[in-house]
Amino acid sequence: MPKVNINVPEHLEMQIAQLVDQGEFVNREEAIAELLSTGIRAFKTSGPMDEEDRFEDDGMMGHEDEYVF
Repeated sequence: MPKVNINVPEHLEMQIAQLVDQGEFVNREEAIAELLSTGIRAFKTSGPMDEEDRFEDDGMMGHEDEYVF
């Protein structure tokens, strides 16, 4: 896996450290990799979509013109 050096504001570093301390992630590396991955998916960059994303453009429940509640 390629290595990347980044600078983050202190408040983000503190939040990452807190997530690691709470056991959400094993270490900082895992936390940063997972958080970046989640952020990139949120921007829906090009590439394969996850199975759970396939109905988003069609509205809820796969209907194109309306949402079904």
